[in-house]
Amino acid sequence: MKKEKYFPKRYFMVTGTFLLALLLYIDRICISVAKDPISKALDLSDKQMGWVLAAFSLGYAFLQTPSGIMADRYGPRKVLSIIVLLWSSFTALTGAAWNFLSLLIIRFLFGAGEAGAFPGMSRAIYSWIPLKERGIVTGINFSGSRLGAAFAVPVVAWLITDFGWRFSFVVFGIIGGIWAILWYLLFRDNPEEHKGISIAEKEFIIAERQEKSTEKENKKIHFGTLIKSKNMWLAMGQYFCSNFTFFFALTWLFPHIKSEYQLETLEAGFYTAIPLMFGAFGNWFSGWLIDSIFKNGKWDKSRIFPASLGFSLAAIGLLGSIYMNSAIGAIIFLSIAIFGADMTLPPSWAFCVDIGKKHAGAISGTMNMAGNIGAFITALLFPYLLAWSGSTTLFFIIGAILNVLAVILWLNMKPNKHFSEY
Repeated sequence: MKKEKYFPKRYFMVTGTFLLALLLYIDRICISVAKDPISKALDLSDKQMGWVLAAFSLGYAFLQTPSGIMADRYGPRKVLSIIVLLWSSFTALTGAAWNFLSLLIIRFLFGAGEAGAFPGMSRAIYSWIPLKERGIVTGINFSGSRLGAAFAVPVVAWLITDFGWRFSFVVFGIIGGIWAILWYLLFRDNPEEHKGISIAEKEFIIAERQEKSTEKENKKIHFGTLIKSKNMWLAMGQYFCSNFTFFFALTWLFPHIKSEYQLETLEAGFYTAIPLMFGAFGNWFSGWLIDSIFKNGKWDKSRIFPASLGFSLAAIGLLGSIYMNSAIGAIIFLSIAIFGADMTLPPSWAFCVDIGKKHAGAISGTMNMAGNIGAFITALLFPYLLAWSGSTTLFFIIGAILNVLAVILWLNMKPNKHFSEY
């Protein structure tokens, strides 16, 4: 590709998806930071808050595959614009909840609204991003989710302290609406449809992406073919394990650190932001590692090695945190755990685009559905195990075992085989 004097258009697209991931997790983690004032205002127990957190995961899981299919069929431009408007509405409505049932329903619908975000991104990446850039772009996008969460923890803590929890949800709902409008106006489903792209960049993208054709996929995906795919089941299994760890970071990490080490709200917010920042670093490192290995002609290893390393670190970090008697020690090991867990995201989503091709939205959505069943279990298991055993030790041991299991699953996955072939 010839040297260009401007910022390539595909990087504008990546900026948009990065900001979407940022917003996605700002909206998602608000409920965790606001747990105490919400519980007090609505008179909720920890177990009830566990169901509220789990309701999001359930709604999110149910709509994953359908939203992925819609992104494949109608394009990520329309689908992402609509779903961001929907979930931003429910973000704002969270501030209007008046009891347990209303909050449960709103958070379920919020989760359902967010469901199409990452499948839609995957479909956009398939059309816009050359194969050799897929790892780092996926890493950048998922780092946005962790930076968003890290940014949100202290900021939401401050907003709640000064303006109340209800106002905080309204503010972030409005921001989401602005993103949706800008995405629809500026993005196009394929580089061939974008009037502002140069001929040189367009030719480069077409020459370097996984398939040259940009025609819409008219052939409908058969669910029977999907569930017969060994690659699909392995992807779902490992992502279930992955979500168990990093959904803890988005739901119970803040309350756990605050309660376990008797911290004030703002102090707990800054402590919680540290592992989330390490999660962003894990995404960047993993994305770079994927592309570096891929450039050496090792497609399978470029996905399998970063994921296996990440799961190993996650297991070590969770087990190490059990033996820490101070907040700083616990945060160090939990940072290792979340760094590792987030290392597994770029290879997982790159794998879905690899084996799904024009069905990348449906494949990634199905994987994410399984992952969020893991998230659903995490949100409920943590408070119930804590109430039953009086300790968080058992929860962290279960998480470590799942991470080891995920390494075994990855060693049997084949990124260069289409889901209909393996």
